[in-house]
Amino acid sequence: MVYIPEILLHAARGQPTYIQHPYNYTPTEWICALFVALYSLSTILHLIQAIYYRLWFLLPTAVLAGIGEIIGWSARLWSSKSPSLIKPFIIQITTTIIAPTPLVAANFVILGQVIVRVGPKYSRLSPLWYTIIFVSADLIALVIQAVGGAEASNAVYDNRNPDPGANIMLAGIVFQMVSITVYITFALEFVMRYWYDRPIHSKKGTTHEAHYLDRNIKQMLFGLGFSSTTIFIRSVYPILLKELAGGWDGDVIATQHLFNVCDGAMIVLAFYILNIFHPGRLLGPGPSWEPEMRSSKKQTQNNDSEKGEGKDTLITSEGASPSLPRVGSTTGTSQRSSAHEHGHWHF
Repeated sequence: MVYIPEILLHAARGQPTYIQHPYNYTPTEWICALFVALYSLSTILHLIQAIYYRLWFLLPTAVLAGIGEIIGWSARLWSSKSPSLIKPFIIQITTTIIAPTPLVAANFVILGQVIVRVGPKYSRLSPLWYTIIFVSADLIALVIQAVGGAEASNAVYDNRNPDPGANIMLAGIVFQMVSITVYITFALEFVMRYWYDRPIHSKKGTTHEAHYLDRNIKQMLFGLGFSSTTIFIRSVYPILLKELAGGWDGDVIATQHLFNVCDGAMIVLAFYILNIFHPGRLLGPGPSWEPEMRSSKKQTQNNDSEKGEGKDTLITSEGASPSLPRVGSTTGTSQRSSAHEHGHWHF
């Protein structure tokens, strides 16, 4: 998070400093070591899973995010042994802010693929546009946070006020939180429209395909929802600190366990939930994604010109596979109705 404590501000302003070290506490060694181990294990698993399932987009997202967290918590481990050093403090500031950003991008891409499998007609955006818009927003947030982190770091080393850089980092976090909020809103709308069979892309006299979810896609949606929630909590935390809890010099920011829970633990949960509810296991390996994405793009382009008799389809984690039976419109409608009536969201 964006932690610019009083000692740095006083030093930059040429004022005397009376605090022993920049954290206002000494990071607990075993906790820092534990987080380094947890992030290392999850990152190694993500690397293996990305290669095994050939989901290469996870390398610059989940794996890169894990490397950033390892660096950040290694710096905090360094600080636990040398709490007065500024260098590890600056390293952990920038890396713990920036590291979760690529992980958010992975969630955006995965949701787009889920929409492909379930039905783009229920989504306000096509799967392709989900990737373009939200990944672009994530990159913008990353750039803003990186610029702010560099400015704050340089200010400290140049004996200047680091507040402007810290505020830039905070702006990046706010921008990211807004994009996550919009993403969650669109995802919830998609699920609700699917649930009540209210497609967005409709034309009078057109019958739409109806789908119902298999167990794997339900689990993938749960994993995305859980991961997005933990990342959202992590994004809200520094904003509340800055605006409501005394800012960078307040008592809350100098409380180690709040950082450990609201930052470290939240992102650890986001990492491991993606390991457990992995898109490669639940949605299939990478080669099966590409034709689905192309099919989705074509379907989106033809949404307003669809005509003819609709068919109900059993959508599974492998998509509408030719090996699966095509369900007739009467039977399929009955199955979908039955699934809704009996709460087909059970895992």
